[in-house]
Amino acid sequence: MPDQKRIKFEIATPERVVLKEEIAQVTVPTVEGEITILPKHSPLVSVLKPGVLELKKMDGSIEIISVSGGFVEVLLNKIIILADTAERAEEIDMERAEEARKRAEESLKNLRSIDSVEFANLSAMLEKELARTRSAKKWRSLKGE
Repeated sequence: MPDQKRIKFEIATPERVVLKEEIAQVTVPTVEGEITILPKHSPLVSVLKPGVLELKKMDGSIEIISVSGGFVEVLLNKIIILADTAERAEEIDMERAEEARKRAEESLKNLRSIDSVEFANLSAMLEKELARTRSAKKWRSLKGE
């Protein structure tokens, strides 16, 4: 019989498995709002928006992961996230993320003729970089840096 206080968790991108382990809970940014998933959560499938995943591990420590979108599937004590991109907060270079965010903001400001496709691409890039920056800042504050 599976441990009713643990959730099997896996997050993967097209390039790699980012994390696969048992956790106590996870908070995910969905298009409907942020949700926290605990053991015995009702099954669901939802679309992720760019943002910060916060995982509580079995030892009580917190893991922060930045995602740029994707899907989350919740089964009985199992969570699978298929993300467009995902980075563990400790892997994020804060300076590069800030520079990329500023470039995306500048590009949005400098659009002369608004092409809806280009605008959508730049907006998505900006959301991704904001999520990366928030993840890195949150992780650093948890670590006391």
